[in-house]
Amino acid sequence: VRPIAKEERGIVLPYSDHPLDSEFVGESVYINLINSAQKYIYFFTPYLIIDNEVVTALILAAKRGVDVRIITPGIPDKKMIFLVTQSYYPQLVEGGVQIFQYRPGFVHAKCAVCDDKIATVGTINLDYRSLYLHFECGVFIYNNSEVDKVERDFQQTLAKSHKVTLMEVKKQTLATKISGQVLRLIAPLM
Repeated sequence: VRPIAKEERGIVLPYSDHPLDSEFVGESVYINLINSAQKYIYFFTPYLIIDNEVVTALILAAKRGVDVRIITPGIPDKKMIFLVTQSYYPQLVEGGVQIFQYRPGFVHAKCAVCDDKIATVGTINLDYRSLYLHFECGVFIYNNSEVDKVERDFQQTLAKSHKVTLMEVKKQTLATKISGQVLRLIAPLM
């Protein structure tokens, strides 16, 4: 009997989310990944506009010793959304979440990888519109060789990224801080 190769086993499960019901599948997938992470959880997201539940889950994971990293764009496609994304940096960085900005350009990937065994790839940004207002889809990957590929991609992208430090977030100008907070009020419309 031939042993089953890693790429032939595991689960690859497509899922979708839509605003026409009261179930937030995309957010549930992300929060469950964060809450179940034991060693690490890494995210790619072009936009970081999250609610208190996701912020709390990320910070609590970091505080329990999970290596939590998020890669966002270093060069934005939309300046106002970039300001809102940056408005989350102080709270997350102070809470132990590591934020990186991809220096060569815009990151449009929407992925998460956790503990060398789970990944999700799809259209779901870590932002309000994707999590609550849009029709979205993704694929949940468990115990499959594709998880390794997502993690390798993250590491390669991380090597080209700048880590946002606590000193940098504390140096944000008052105008930047206020702009980010005011724009959060209309973030669902952006």
